[in-house]
Amino acid sequence: MLTAMFLAALVLITVHSQEAEETITYTQCTDGYEWDPVRQRCKDIDECEIVPDACKGGMKCVNHYGGYLCLPRTAQIIVNEREEAAAESTSGRNNVIRRTPADPQRAPPNPTHQIQCAAGYEQSDHNVCQDIDECATGTHTCRADQVCVNLRGSFSCQCPPGYQKRGDQCVDVDECTLPPYCHHRCVNTPGSYYCQCNAGFQLASNNHTCVDINECDANNPCAQQCYNILGSFICQCNPGFELSSDRINCEDTDECRTSSYICQYQCVNEPGKFSCVCPEGYQVVGGRTCQDINECETTNECREDEICWNYHGGFRCYPRNPCQEPYVLTSENRCVCPVSNAICRELPYSVVYKYMSIRSDRTVPSDIFQIQATTIYPNTINTFRIKSGNENGEFYLRQTSAVSAMLVLVKSLAGPREHIVDLEMLTVNSLNYRTSSVLRLTIIVGPYAF
Repeated sequence: MLTAMFLAALVLITVHSQEAEETITYTQCTDGYEWDPVRQRCKDIDECEIVPDACKGGMKCVNHYGGYLCLPRTAQIIVNEREEAAAESTSGRNNVIRRTPADPQRAPPNPTHQIQCAAGYEQSDHNVCQDIDECATGTHTCRADQVCVNLRGSFSCQCPPGYQKRGDQCVDVDECTLPPYCHHRCVNTPGSYYCQCNAGFQLASNNHTCVDINECDANNPCAQQCYNILGSFICQCNPGFELSSDRINCEDTDECRTSSYICQYQCVNEPGKFSCVCPEGYQVVGGRTCQDINECETTNECREDEICWNYHGGFRCYPRNPCQEPYVLTSENRCVCPVSNAICRELPYSVVYKYMSIRSDRTVPSDIFQIQATTIYPNTINTFRIKSGNENGEFYLRQTSAVSAMLVLVKSLAGPREHIVDLEMLTVNSLNYRTSSVLRLTIIVGPYAF
């Protein structure tokens, strides 16, 4: 039985049956034939009649000697049969069939014989019908925007990739309306499409997927610090700088303008930072605070007959012997007027020199100095008063006990300035004994409130 064959167009079948040159004796027929007891010979089996559903897919069954063919229903079939008496039959094994096998490659006996070929075929030099390639010869009827595809006995007009046939025209296929080809955006073009990515992304090697661009590694756009994020990046600045309006560059932060309290004295802005400075006589402590420098301990410039007194922001030299005639020095900073001197009867018995410093613009009222009797006599009364140095009423002396009093600052003082205040203690008894002592207080007001 011949193998079923599927052809796309015109099929030409030529069958020659001649008496074989050699004699074959058999009692059985070959595949595709059956024994005819009436004619005493093998006859062809019509498989199209006896084989149920011999051809699939809508093909039609065409019986052929020794087999059958499955052909398209539109196929044109030309059969050239020349049947001769092929066999003489006897009975049983004495059946003899003389036949000559057909040679499909052998040309007809008359080489000039004209054969008739179906449409789409032409006679070849070997007198066989061969397919005409209409696409190659230009005899097709396809439009300029179509592609010609040759078929056996015909041709087909197809649309190029990216187009689909609508009627007899090729129209563009909008791939962007089909299931998502692109990760972000699809751009349709005639016959094709391409993918685009959102800002901050780029196409991967498959030209469909979008991957993040690491702008910080590719081309760092930031002036100082760059941090990559999905689809973008952010810039940050080093301490002491702030982002400018373009969000890329960094501008110096003027810390000195942000607050007037950032430094105790003066703020100096620098690129990316600031520093605090202090006036002469002070040093920076903790980066922002000003602390007085004790020049008497670091650079004592006073003479040997002088004592160094440090105050807020500076120092002063005072004589070691502050006594003035007729007073004589009896101990450190204490001067006594001798009783033997008649002049001393009208003067305070003793004068004690004391020194103190206060900051400028000190809060008032404020207790600043305490005076106290060093010698206490029985049956005596002590009174205290400001003898001199309070012409503007900056001070007030408040007696706190029978032997002590407190000097109170009642008006704020601005420095730099020096005040000398005489605080007098009067002592009397029941026998009308009367004496006085003076404490000469030198108050040095510093130039600043620190």
